Amino acid sequence: MKLNLFIQRLLLSTILCLVVFVATAQPGDPSGDPDVPITGIEILLAIGGILGIKRSFTSKKTRIDNQ
Repeated sequence: MKLNLFIQRLLLSTILCLVVFVATAQPGDPSGDPDVPITGIEILLAIGGILGIKRSFTSKKTRIDNQ
């Protein structure tokens, strides 16, 4: 009974080590286009810039109206 539990744990740890080894393997040299598409960070930065420009124009307009 104790030997059976040892064999199960040994088999499980071996399988887990193999899965980790395969999952962290480096991919081959990509032969395609290395350009990266626009991701969410660039979109958020653009929206933030547009919002900042809009607020600065609105702020200038309200300052002129108040004077």
